[in-house]
Amino acid sequence: MTTALYFPIVGCGAVSDSRAAGYDKRWLIVDEHGACVHQSHCEKLADIQLDLRLGYLVMRAPGMLRLDIPLDVIEDDDSVRCHAQVGEQRVDVVDEGDVAAAWVSNFLERPCRLVKVHPDAGRVLWPEL
Repeated sequence: MTTALYFPIVGCGAVSDSRAAGYDKRWLIVDEHGACVHQSHCEKLADIQLDLRLGYLVMRAPGMLRLDIPLDVIEDDDSVRCHAQVGEQRVDVVDEGDVAAAWVSNFLERPCRLVKVHPDAGRVLWPEL
């Protein structure tokens, strides 16, 4: 029997917990230009391990403290909305803030931000990453 794998953050570690199905590819890491960062450009993404716990997406990586991101937040603050480039598609996203940005930037050793696909963004056409 094969266990389904889900990737809450594109390019990062997989989660086999069936509760993760609703969060598959909800988040992505973008560079300073807003382009999606993927493993072909940054192999360290695969070292970010994910888990779902008590309403949070839990992020862990070697040498880093754990970071918890709330799973279900009502997206009503337009000041954190922006756009990300996913392949040829421009996607409406929500920035997860400076703490998350510092965490991913520090671990990946390059300026990055953690963003979440906005619930009204429509279908994202994920390229082969």
